[in-house]
Amino acid sequence: MKKVLHIVASPRGSSSRTLRIADALLKKIGKQFPGAEIDTLDVFAEKLPEMNITRVKGKYMLMSGQELSGDAVAAWEEIKAHIARFLAADIIVISTPMWNFGIPYRLKHYIDVVWQPGFMFKYTENGPVGLAAGRKVFVVSTRGGDYSAGTPAEPYDQITPYLKTVLGWAGITDLTFISGQPMDANTEDGREAKIKEAIARIDSLNLA
Repeated sequence: MKKVLHIVASPRGSSSRTLRIADALLKKIGKQFPGAEIDTLDVFAEKLPEMNITRVKGKYMLMSGQELSGDAVAAWEEIKAHIARFLAADIIVISTPMWNFGIPYRLKHYIDVVWQPGFMFKYTENGPVGLAAGRKVFVVSTRGGDYSAGTPAEPYDQITPYLKTVLGWAGITDLTFISGQPMDANTEDGREAKIKEAIARIDSLNLA
């Protein structure tokens, strides 16, 4: 049975254009993998642990090859729970709008919590090695303008290169980006057409 983690980074709920596209993807996943378990993690509703001095101290212990000790052990329980929740998934769907050319701050907070040495990657004498390989990730995003490949605004898209880098660092390279754009720089009919275009692309995907 497939396990799906849906990471929601839009605070707009039912008004979210991003989530409308993501819903089509989740329905397709459900059809292709009957009985798939979908775990939804809303980063705006979730109480994410703060990376305070104690937790950062634990991070440096792990980076230097030590085990967690002292007050870092209890402080890291929430972090380890979020890491385990991520690693339990076979498929990850990240639903994120573009904010100021990049991802919303709460999604960055989540990544900073989960991407930890010894869990998502490790350092070896031959360089860093990702520890989360084998997972399939879909990134569903909407953008106010058109930042698609070949457009003048493409260099301003910080979502695609950032998430490719972060996920790749963890060994995850099976990535599919599905974007609805432009949204704000468009008419109501134009926005609707772009949403339907993104959903049509989902319909053509082979998720296997």
